[in-house]
Amino acid sequence: MEALEAILTRRSTRRYKKEIPDKELINKVIEAGRYAPSGSNSQTTHFIVFTDEAVLAEMADLVCGEFAKMEIKEDTYISLKNSINAARKGGYVFHYGAPVYIVTANKKGYGNAMADSACALENMMIAANALDLGSCWINQLHWLDKNEEIRKFMYRYGLNEDETITGGLIIGYPESGEPVREPLERKGNPVTWAN
Repeated sequence: MEALEAILTRRSTRRYKKEIPDKELINKVIEAGRYAPSGSNSQTTHFIVFTDEAVLAEMADLVCGEFAKMEIKEDTYISLKNSINAARKGGYVFHYGAPVYIVTANKKGYGNAMADSACALENMMIAANALDLGSCWINQLHWLDKNEEIRKFMYRYGLNEDETITGGLIIGYPESGEPVREPLERKGNPVTWAN
């Protein structure tokens, strides 16, 4: 698959087979993230890879519990509000049961932390599509980055104290067999030519 096709046909996958992709495929996806651009070529995005089903289940339970405690305010944005409401109903599995979850982190106080991590996450989603893997950007740990329980959990698995959780990506084999690649109509993201 050529690059532009991989970009234009990428879609989010939210239903996965339990089967973990070969480590070689996972490493190819991670390498695509590691080769993303970064401010001044800082290369400070940290990739924390989860593939253990029990650890992922523990994480889902913890996230569900911490979201259920959160207050919904008037200015709470819709995605976060949906996560809180789902957690309050119980059994909220924010990573859709995917067999691989790659968390990105970057240096606290670094001005390009989010931009660098976003470039890495996008590269990984495109690579996953090119490798016939499904993927979906996952932000829940980023939203809970300042939560003490979440940070304690993440410290156990390699997050450094001087890092902030910037995002995450799930990957795996789509339940349907191949990633959905049907075009989606563009209704937003306006373009203005300033000539």
